[in-house]
Amino acid sequence: MKLAIAFDDLIQFGGAERLLVSVCGLYPNTPVYTSVASAEWLKRCKNLGIEVKTSFMHRLPWRIKLNRLYGLMGIHAMAFESFNFADYDVVLSISARYAHCVLTRPKTVHICYMNSPGRMFWEPVDYFSKEGLFSGLIGRFAYSYVVQPLLTLRRVADYTSAQRVDYFIANSESVKKKIAKYYRKNSQVVYPFFKPLDKYPAASDDKYFLVITRLAAWKRVDLAIEACKNLGHKLTIIGDGPDVARLRGLSDHNLQFLGFVTDAEKSRQIAGCKALIVTQQEDFGITPLEAMSLGKPVIAFRGGGVMETVIEGETGEFFDRQEVDALAKVLTEFNPARYDSVKCIRQAESFTEAIFLAKLDEVVKKVYHS
Repeated sequence: MKLAIAFDDLIQFGGAERLLVSVCGLYPNTPVYTSVASAEWLKRCKNLGIEVKTSFMHRLPWRIKLNRLYGLMGIHAMAFESFNFADYDVVLSISARYAHCVLTRPKTVHICYMNSPGRMFWEPVDYFSKEGLFSGLIGRFAYSYVVQPLLTLRRVADYTSAQRVDYFIANSESVKKKIAKYYRKNSQVVYPFFKPLDKYPAASDDKYFLVITRLAAWKRVDLAIEACKNLGHKLTIIGDGPDVARLRGLSDHNLQFLGFVTDAEKSRQIAGCKALIVTQQEDFGITPLEAMSLGKPVIAFRGGGVMETVIEGETGEFFDRQEVDALAKVLTEFNPARYDSVKCIRQAESFTEAIFLAKLDEVVKKVYHS
């Protein structure tokens, strides 16, 4: 079975990129086709022995800074359509935006591991408006009369591209529903994995609640700040982002911002907290698993992938509305002694890298031989 991997772009380093590196380990000597890659990623892949094949986009000016604009204009999709996969038996695309747009011949099986249908196209309110983009009179005009028509065209093109996929794998039940809704295609769920953090002593004996996330408006970290402030609870926030200034303006003496931290420091902070608070809806979410792997419960908004990883009443609790009062009610009733750390750890162990790779390989081989 001669296999190629297609991946959106290699610019940032997050959960999708970590998953890619793991899949490359499962299928060594398999080339990775991507629209554009940063110098840092090209160096990293060379050190890992991963062959990267970039598209014509790699020669475009300001390819990193204008990455989002190129996506809106359909250049990324064109880049993936330009690749020639005629010599391959299987193309495995790992997509959250464009990689599933590849063109393959009838003899080549295209399997797509979908992290999420592109939010830019299918969830533009969350992607643009809640990030504070296109605000003000000129911004709203540009969004209504320029961006929205382009998004309509991109949705049509993205739907068409998805129809060429032979088999979809979803990273969660939440994404499975999106694939069915947006693309009218069936899919099989194979959960991604998380890397367990090394254990370190607690950073403090002074118990507090903990938030770990990128600080963007749509993440609704303000809910945790206001709820803890109203109840007099201590709150520690790990992460940075465009919403940090506004959030700092909401804080009081019981709140501390740590910014970006090392994995070791993250482990120390988790070890010392009462529980991790998750205020946003994610398609899957790695951080709750990291907390549970260290024996800590999770308090999360009831929605998205966390519904599949946290067991209510055993490894955490949910609040039903993204409102301060709803979260405050759960915090008031929360008792850390009610949660067994061993159960939390065992639940997290259901999402190991070995389990992910075994299930993914099983699906790929089953589809190829069917």
